[in-house]
Amino acid sequence: MEAIILVGIQASGKSSFYKERFFDTHVRINLDMLKTKHRQQALLDACLASKQPFVVDNTNATVEKRSYFISAARAAGFRVVGYYLRSDLDSALSRNDERGPLSRIPKIGLLGTYKQMQLPDRKEGFDELYYVRISGYGEFVVEEWLNEV
Repeated sequence: MEAIILVGIQASGKSSFYKERFFDTHVRINLDMLKTKHRQQALLDACLASKQPFVVDNTNATVEKRSYFISAARAAGFRVVGYYLRSDLDSALSRNDERGPLSRIPKIGLLGTYKQMQLPDRKEGFDELYYVRISGYGEFVVEEWLNEV
């Protein structure tokens, strides 16, 4: 049983990474898609109760936001894996500008998340933690976590 927590600012590639790596094996829990915290909680509860692997595809920018999912998953016996999708602000803003009008994030929202971002740490309860970057060829590259950026 595996719980995956994606961490990164908007337009860093989290949803694309989920679709490429976990679409066939893990349920996607995403607040933008579910629209309310009540629905997000209901889906999380269903995954935990049924021992269904899942991915939390939100920004998860702060230790506090991540701790909620990590503690619930660990209490249910899940292994918790974190992926930090690192992206510089200019690249994220550029990718955001390429989105369609309905999925584009207001610049102020992206800047706010960027300012709030706290790097994840294994001490938060992650069993494994990785960096993810987008290569010059547009491919996701997963690297071992080294407690540095």
